[in-house]
Amino acid sequence: MLPPRRFLPSFSLLAAFEAAARTGSITAAANELGLTQSAVSRQISSLEKQLGVPLFRRERQTIRLTLAGDGYAREIREGLRRISTASLNLRAHPKGGVINIAVLPLFGARWLAPRLGRFLDRNPDVAVNLISRLEPFDFRFDSIDAAIHFGEGRWPGAELTLLMKEQTVAVCSADFQARFGLRRPADLLEVPLLHLSSRPDAWENWFRSEGVGFDQLHGMLFDQYMTIVEAAAAGMGAALLPAFLIAPELDMGRLVMATDARHRETGSYYLAHPAERADYPPFASFKTWLLNEAGEEGAQARVEVDEGMGQ
Repeated sequence: MLPPRRFLPSFSLLAAFEAAARTGSITAAANELGLTQSAVSRQISSLEKQLGVPLFRRERQTIRLTLAGDGYAREIREGLRRISTASLNLRAHPKGGVINIAVLPLFGARWLAPRLGRFLDRNPDVAVNLISRLEPFDFRFDSIDAAIHFGEGRWPGAELTLLMKEQTVAVCSADFQARFGLRRPADLLEVPLLHLSSRPDAWENWFRSEGVGFDQLHGMLFDQYMTIVEAAAAGMGAALLPAFLIAPELDMGRLVMATDARHRETGSYYLAHPAERADYPPFASFKTWLLNEAGEEGAQARVEVDEGMGQ
Protein backbone atom coordinates (compact mmCIF):
# COMPACT_ATOMS: atom_id res chain seq x y z
CA MET A 1 0.00 0.00 0.00
CA LEU A 2 1.09 3.56 -0.70
CA PRO A 3 1.46 5.89 2.29
CA PRO A 4 -1.20 8.60 2.78
CA ARG A 5 -1.10 11.26 0.10
CA ARG A 6 -0.02 13.96 2.53
CA PHE A 7 3.30 12.17 3.04
CA LEU A 8 4.09 12.09 -0.69
CA PRO A 9 5.87 15.22 -2.01
CA SER A 10 4.79 16.47 -5.42
CA PHE A 11 6.86 15.63 -8.49
CA SER A 12 7.80 19.29 -9.01
CA LEU A 13 9.29 19.55 -5.51
CA LEU A 14 11.28 16.36 -5.96
CA ALA A 15 12.52 17.41 -9.42
CA ALA A 16 13.74 20.75 -8.07
CA PHE A 17 15.52 19.08 -5.15
CA GLU A 18 17.14 16.39 -7.35
CA ALA A 19 18.41 18.95 -9.86
CA ALA A 20 19.88 21.15 -7.12
CA ALA A 21 21.44 18.14 -5.37
CA ARG A 22 23.00 16.85 -8.59
CA THR A 23 24.33 20.18 -9.82
CA GLY A 24 25.16 21.64 -6.41
CA SER A 25 23.63 24.93 -7.50
CA ILE A 26 20.23 26.61 -7.33
CA THR A 27 21.12 28.59 -10.45
CA ALA A 28 22.07 25.50 -12.45
CA ALA A 29 18.93 23.69 -11.30
CA ALA A 30 16.78 26.67 -12.32
CA ASN A 31 18.37 26.78 -15.78
CA GLU A 32 17.84 23.04 -16.23
CA LEU A 33 14.19 23.17 -15.18
CA GLY A 34 13.36 26.42 -16.94
CA LEU A 35 12.42 28.17 -13.67
CA THR A 36 13.64 31.18 -11.75
CA GLN A 37 16.12 30.79 -8.91
CA SER A 38 13.55 32.00 -6.41
CA ALA A 39 11.02 29.41 -7.65
CA VAL A 40 13.52 26.56 -7.15
CA SER A 41 14.45 27.90 -3.70
CA ARG A 42 10.78 28.03 -2.70
CA GLN A 43 10.19 24.47 -3.93
CA ILE A 44 13.16 23.13 -1.94
CA SER A 45 12.02 25.02 1.15
CA SER A 46 8.51 23.60 0.74
CA LEU A 47 9.95 20.09 0.47
CA GLU A 48 12.05 20.56 3.63
CA LYS A 49 9.00 21.87 5.47
CA GLN A 50 6.87 18.93 4.34
CA LEU A 51 9.54 16.40 5.33
CA GLY A 52 10.53 18.22 8.50
CA VAL A 53 14.21 17.69 7.67
CA PRO A 54 16.84 20.17 6.37
CA LEU A 55 18.20 18.89 3.07
CA PHE A 56 20.79 21.59 2.34
CA ARG A 57 23.17 23.77 4.28
CA ARG A 58 23.11 27.34 2.95
CA GLU A 59 26.55 28.89 3.00
CA ARG A 60 26.69 32.40 1.52
CA GLN A 61 25.93 31.89 -2.18
CA THR A 62 26.36 28.11 -2.16
CA ILE A 63 24.39 25.08 -1.02
CA ARG A 64 25.67 21.78 0.35
CA LEU A 65 23.69 18.62 1.02
CA THR A 66 23.22 17.56 4.60
CA LEU A 67 23.92 13.93 5.44
CA ALA A 68 20.18 13.22 5.36
CA GLY A 69 19.84 15.17 2.12
CA ASP A 70 22.58 13.18 0.45
CA GLY A 71 20.90 9.86 1.24
CA TYR A 72 17.50 11.20 0.18
CA ALA A 73 18.92 12.51 -3.12
CA ARG A 74 20.24 9.08 -4.04
CA GLU A 75 16.85 7.48 -3.42
CA ILE A 76 14.92 10.19 -5.24
CA ARG A 77 17.27 10.11 -8.23
CA GLU A 78 16.67 6.40 -8.69
CA GLY A 79 12.92 6.88 -8.28
CA LEU A 80 12.82 9.63 -10.90
CA ARG A 81 14.94 7.53 -13.24
CA ARG A 82 12.50 4.65 -12.98
CA ILE A 83 9.51 6.93 -13.56
CA SER A 84 11.25 8.40 -16.61
CA THR A 85 12.09 4.95 -18.00
CA ALA A 86 8.54 3.71 -17.44
CA SER A 87 7.13 6.78 -19.18
CA LEU A 88 9.46 6.42 -22.17
CA ASN A 89 8.58 2.73 -22.47
CA LEU A 90 4.88 3.52 -22.41
CA ARG A 91 5.26 6.23 -25.06
CA ALA A 92 7.23 3.85 -27.27
CA HIS A 93 4.84 0.94 -26.65
CA PRO A 94 1.40 2.33 -25.78
CA LYS A 95 -0.16 -1.15 -25.77
CA GLY A 96 2.13 -2.24 -22.93
CA GLY A 97 3.92 -5.56 -22.95
CA VAL A 98 7.44 -4.28 -22.20
CA ILE A 99 9.98 -6.58 -20.55
CA ASN A 100 13.43 -5.50 -19.36
CA ILE A 101 16.13 -8.19 -19.48
CA ALA A 102 19.59 -7.78 -17.94
CA VAL A 103 22.20 -9.65 -19.97
CA LEU A 104 25.91 -10.33 -19.88
CA PRO A 105 27.38 -8.13 -22.69
CA LEU A 106 28.93 -10.84 -24.88
CA PHE A 107 26.03 -13.26 -24.35
CA GLY A 108 23.58 -10.51 -25.25
CA ALA A 109 25.49 -9.39 -28.34
CA ARG A 110 26.48 -12.80 -29.70
CA TRP A 111 23.72 -15.19 -28.63
CA LEU A 112 20.53 -13.42 -27.56
CA ALA A 113 20.31 -10.39 -29.87
CA PRO A 114 20.69 -12.35 -33.15
CA ARG A 115 17.84 -14.66 -32.10
CA LEU A 116 15.54 -12.07 -30.59
CA GLY A 117 13.91 -11.22 -33.90
CA ARG A 118 12.26 -14.64 -33.97
CA PHE A 119 10.58 -13.96 -30.63
CA LEU A 120 9.43 -10.48 -31.70
CA ASP A 121 8.00 -11.85 -34.96
CA ARG A 122 5.84 -14.25 -32.95
CA ASN A 123 4.97 -11.64 -30.30
CA PRO A 124 4.56 -8.31 -32.13
CA ASP A 125 2.87 -6.64 -29.14
CA VAL A 126 5.83 -7.32 -26.84
CA ALA A 127 8.89 -5.07 -26.62
CA VAL A 128 12.16 -6.38 -25.14
CA ASN A 129 14.73 -4.01 -23.67
CA LEU A 130 18.24 -5.43 -23.14
CA ILE A 131 20.38 -3.91 -20.38
CA SER A 132 24.02 -4.98 -20.01
CA ARG A 133 24.91 -6.13 -16.50
CA LEU A 134 28.02 -7.95 -15.28
CA GLU A 135 27.10 -8.64 -11.64
CA PRO A 136 23.99 -9.94 -9.84
CA PHE A 137 21.75 -7.25 -8.34
CA ASP A 138 18.67 -7.00 -6.16
CA PHE A 139 15.44 -7.31 -8.15
CA ARG A 140 13.61 -5.47 -5.37
CA PHE A 141 15.41 -2.23 -6.18
CA ASP A 142 15.77 -2.41 -9.95
CA SER A 143 13.16 -2.25 -12.71
CA ILE A 144 14.35 -5.47 -14.36
CA ASP A 145 12.02 -8.36 -15.15
CA ALA A 146 14.73 -11.00 -15.51
CA ALA A 147 18.45 -11.52 -15.97
CA ILE A 148 20.73 -13.95 -17.76
CA HIS A 149 23.10 -15.18 -15.05
CA PHE A 150 26.33 -17.20 -15.34
CA GLY A 151 27.75 -19.12 -12.41
CA GLU A 152 26.20 -21.05 -9.58
CA GLY A 153 22.45 -21.64 -9.49
CA ARG A 154 21.95 -19.22 -6.62
CA TRP A 155 20.51 -15.69 -6.62
CA PRO A 156 18.85 -14.53 -3.37
CA GLY A 157 15.25 -13.49 -3.88
CA ALA A 158 15.01 -14.89 -7.41
CA GLU A 159 13.89 -18.03 -9.20
CA LEU A 160 16.50 -19.60 -11.50
CA THR A 161 16.01 -21.86 -14.51
CA LEU A 162 18.95 -23.59 -16.19
CA LEU A 163 19.45 -22.46 -19.80
CA MET A 164 22.63 -24.21 -20.93
CA LYS A 165 26.09 -25.39 -19.98
CA GLU A 166 29.16 -23.44 -21.05
CA GLN A 167 32.21 -25.06 -22.63
CA THR A 168 35.43 -23.06 -22.73
CA VAL A 169 38.28 -23.39 -25.22
CA ALA A 170 41.82 -22.04 -25.26
CA VAL A 171 42.21 -19.90 -28.39
CA CYS A 172 44.62 -17.47 -30.02
CA SER A 173 45.37 -16.07 -33.46
CA ALA A 174 46.86 -18.37 -36.10
CA ASP A 175 50.01 -16.23 -36.26
CA PHE A 176 50.40 -16.40 -32.47
CA GLN A 177 50.03 -20.18 -32.53
CA ALA A 178 52.64 -20.54 -35.28
CA ARG A 179 55.06 -18.08 -33.66
CA PHE A 180 55.18 -20.03 -30.39
CA GLY A 181 54.76 -23.48 -31.94
CA LEU A 182 51.77 -24.34 -29.76
CA ARG A 183 50.64 -27.95 -29.79
CA ARG A 184 50.07 -29.23 -26.25
CA PRO A 185 48.45 -27.57 -23.20
CA ALA A 186 51.85 -27.32 -21.45
CA ASP A 187 53.12 -25.11 -24.29
CA LEU A 188 50.80 -22.33 -23.07
CA LEU A 189 52.91 -21.90 -19.93
CA GLU A 190 55.51 -20.16 -22.11
CA VAL A 191 53.25 -17.58 -23.75
CA PRO A 192 51.30 -14.44 -22.68
CA LEU A 193 47.93 -15.38 -21.20
CA LEU A 194 44.90 -13.08 -21.26
CA HIS A 195 42.79 -13.09 -18.08
CA LEU A 196 39.20 -12.01 -17.39
CA SER A 197 38.78 -10.14 -14.10
CA SER A 198 35.46 -11.85 -13.32
CA ARG A 199 37.12 -15.29 -13.69
CA PRO A 200 40.60 -14.74 -12.24
CA ASP A 201 41.28 -18.45 -11.66
CA ALA A 202 40.13 -19.67 -15.09
CA TRP A 203 43.61 -20.46 -16.41
CA GLU A 204 44.63 -22.14 -13.17
CA ASN A 205 41.59 -24.42 -13.33
CA TRP A 206 42.23 -25.11 -17.03
CA PHE A 207 45.85 -26.19 -16.49
CA ARG A 208 44.83 -28.39 -13.55
CA SER A 209 42.14 -30.07 -15.67
CA GLU A 210 44.80 -30.79 -18.30
CA GLY A 211 47.17 -32.20 -15.71
CA VAL A 212 49.75 -29.44 -16.22
CA GLY A 213 51.69 -28.17 -13.21
CA PHE A 214 52.49 -24.47 -12.84
CA ASP A 215 53.89 -21.93 -10.38
CA GLN A 216 52.36 -18.53 -11.09
CA LEU A 217 50.38 -17.35 -14.09
CA HIS A 218 50.70 -13.77 -15.28
CA GLY A 219 49.27 -11.74 -18.12
CA MET A 220 47.01 -8.89 -19.12
CA LEU A 221 43.71 -8.45 -17.27
CA PHE A 222 40.43 -7.52 -18.98
CA ASP A 223 36.99 -6.74 -17.54
CA GLN A 224 34.98 -7.49 -20.71
CA TYR A 225 34.84 -10.54 -22.95
CA MET A 226 34.44 -8.39 -26.06
CA THR A 227 37.82 -6.75 -25.38
CA ILE A 228 39.62 -10.00 -24.65
CA VAL A 229 38.26 -11.53 -27.88
CA GLU A 230 39.75 -8.68 -29.90
CA ALA A 231 43.04 -8.83 -27.99
CA ALA A 232 43.40 -12.55 -28.69
CA ALA A 233 42.52 -12.07 -32.37
CA ALA A 234 45.19 -9.35 -32.56
CA GLY A 235 47.85 -11.79 -31.36
CA MET A 236 48.34 -10.32 -27.89
CA GLY A 237 48.03 -13.69 -26.13
CA ALA A 238 45.99 -16.83 -25.59
CA ALA A 239 42.52 -16.61 -24.03
CA LEU A 240 39.95 -18.94 -22.52
CA LEU A 241 36.61 -18.18 -24.16
CA PRO A 242 33.12 -19.75 -24.38
CA ALA A 243 33.11 -21.78 -27.59
CA PHE A 244 29.54 -20.96 -28.62
CA LEU A 245 30.09 -17.21 -28.25
CA ILE A 246 33.18 -16.99 -30.49
CA ALA A 247 31.84 -19.06 -33.39
CA PRO A 248 32.20 -16.10 -35.83
CA GLU A 249 35.90 -15.69 -35.03
CA LEU A 250 36.53 -19.44 -35.29
CA ASP A 251 34.60 -19.70 -38.58
CA MET A 252 36.53 -16.77 -40.10
CA GLY A 253 39.88 -17.97 -38.80
CA ARG A 254 40.46 -14.88 -36.67
CA LEU A 255 40.84 -17.28 -33.74
CA VAL A 256 42.03 -20.89 -33.74
CA MET A 257 42.29 -23.60 -31.11
CA ALA A 258 45.56 -22.90 -29.32
CA THR A 259 46.36 -26.57 -28.61
CA ASP A 260 44.90 -30.04 -28.99
CA ALA A 261 43.00 -29.71 -25.65
CA ARG A 262 39.30 -30.56 -25.80
CA HIS A 263 36.43 -28.31 -24.74
CA ARG A 264 36.10 -27.96 -20.98
CA GLU A 265 32.78 -27.41 -19.16
CA THR A 266 33.17 -24.36 -16.91
CA GLY A 267 29.71 -23.40 -15.69
CA SER A 268 26.10 -22.76 -16.57
CA TYR A 269 23.82 -19.97 -17.73
CA TYR A 270 20.53 -19.39 -15.90
CA LEU A 271 17.45 -17.26 -16.37
CA ALA A 272 16.83 -15.44 -13.08
CA HIS A 273 13.63 -13.56 -12.27
CA PRO A 274 11.51 -12.48 -9.28
CA ALA A 275 8.76 -14.93 -8.44
CA GLU A 276 6.03 -12.33 -9.02
CA ARG A 277 7.05 -11.88 -12.69
CA ALA A 278 6.51 -15.55 -13.55
CA ASP A 279 2.83 -15.01 -14.47
CA TYR A 280 3.35 -11.73 -16.35
CA PRO A 281 2.16 -12.83 -19.85
CA PRO A 282 4.89 -11.11 -21.94
CA PHE A 283 7.61 -12.53 -19.71
CA ALA A 284 6.02 -15.99 -19.60
CA SER A 285 6.06 -16.05 -23.42
CA PHE A 286 9.67 -14.86 -23.47
CA LYS A 287 10.75 -17.50 -20.97
CA THR A 288 9.13 -20.31 -22.95
CA TRP A 289 10.80 -19.11 -26.15
CA LEU A 290 14.19 -18.64 -24.47
CA LEU A 291 14.22 -22.13 -22.97
CA ASN A 292 13.38 -23.60 -26.37
CA GLU A 293 16.22 -21.66 -28.03
CA ALA A 294 18.66 -22.67 -25.29
CA GLY A 295 17.61 -26.31 -25.61
CA GLU A 296 18.39 -26.28 -29.33
CA GLU A 297 21.77 -24.63 -28.64
CA GLY A 298 22.62 -27.25 -26.01
CA ALA A 299 21.71 -30.10 -28.35
CA GLN A 300 23.89 -28.65 -31.13
CA ALA A 301 26.81 -28.18 -28.73
CA ARG A 302 26.59 -31.81 -27.59
CA VAL A 303 26.66 -33.01 -31.20
CA GLU A 304 29.75 -30.92 -31.96
CA VAL A 305 31.58 -32.18 -28.87
CA ASP A 306 30.71 -35.82 -29.67
CA GLU A 307 31.95 -35.39 -33.23
CA GLY A 308 35.16 -33.78 -32.01
CA MET A 309 35.84 -36.62 -29.59
CA GLY A 310 35.34 -39.16 -32.33
CA GLN A 311 38.02 -37.64 -34.56
